[in-house]
Amino acid sequence: MNSTPAEILSIEQEELRGISRTVAEIEWLLLILVLLYQVFGGPAAVDQAAISAGLFFYAAFVLSFRYANFYKAESRWKIAVETLVMLLFITWTLWFTGGLASPLVNAYLLVIVTSALALGKLATMLEMALIAACFVLLGGNSPSDELFSLAYIGGLVAQLAPMLLVAYITTMFSADIRYGLNRARLLSETDDLTGLYNMRGFTIVVGRLFDQAVRYNRPASLLMIDSDNLKAVNDLHGHEAGNRLLKLVAKCIETELRHTDVLARYGGDEFVALLPETAAARGLEVAERILKAVAATPLESEGKRIATSVSIGLASYPEDGRSIDAIQARADRAMYLAKEQGRNRVVKFTL
Repeated sequence: MNSTPAEILSIEQEELRGISRTVAEIEWLLLILVLLYQVFGGPAAVDQAAISAGLFFYAAFVLSFRYANFYKAESRWKIAVETLVMLLFITWTLWFTGGLASPLVNAYLLVIVTSALALGKLATMLEMALIAACFVLLGGNSPSDELFSLAYIGGLVAQLAPMLLVAYITTMFSADIRYGLNRARLLSETDDLTGLYNMRGFTIVVGRLFDQAVRYNRPASLLMIDSDNLKAVNDLHGHEAGNRLLKLVAKCIETELRHTDVLARYGGDEFVALLPETAAARGLEVAERILKAVAATPLESEGKRIATSVSIGLASYPEDGRSIDAIQARADRAMYLAKEQGRNRVVKFTL
């Protein structure tokens, strides 16, 4: 089962929206943490103004960048910019609260967690490199010749080790969780036998595509496809042969569709296909090709070649209905008419 570009984009946007909400909570948590330290931690009076300025500009950045709708869609680049600004704000705050001796030094963990959740391993390692540079900057009272000594490098690595461990574990957990969620989604939306969408998956994907057709007044066609001889194959050759027939029919249909088309097993011996950007005349051509492909591919069973065929009903938007339910119901009606007329044929719905 191949995901359509529109589906992939939609799934990625849903994932990024969820991550973006988490990033927003981390940003506000950081602001509150620094504010509480300023109120109760008692930084020197001379540093209060600098910390307040940092709080003001960082809060302004969060409000404008996140809530002013400069970006209509979420992106990983947007989150990367946010983590970079977060890192700069933390470094600014540490500079005026004791450098590496500041109780806020572990706020860098928020940058690491954000990057690990949203940006992956490589970006997280780059963030770690920047944090290491900030450690060197904040510990800048060391003579320059000591910066390359084994003792200094060993001490720096020891300071950064907990953060490196958090970065590694969080990226591993994030990858495992993402894999598990994608696997669960795939299983819940896929037909076990054919590997096509089941009706749950089909409904989700087609709902988005059909909404786009309506919004932009683009044509779309829907095919209801029924295997003509599944019951006979099951009765004469067994259910294993019937399962192979369904897989064969599914494969024949797939070969005649574009990667932007959406195919699903409707249930039993029926399949349904949505053809976006496809008017009725073009939909009839596709249906005829599917008809010929199935007829030209007999099922091999116990040394015998079993003739195969399908009956196809076609309905199109906008002439046959203004909703996906109406289009599907009319394509289904046309399919049953094709069976009544002798099977192995295509029937276009007409009023």
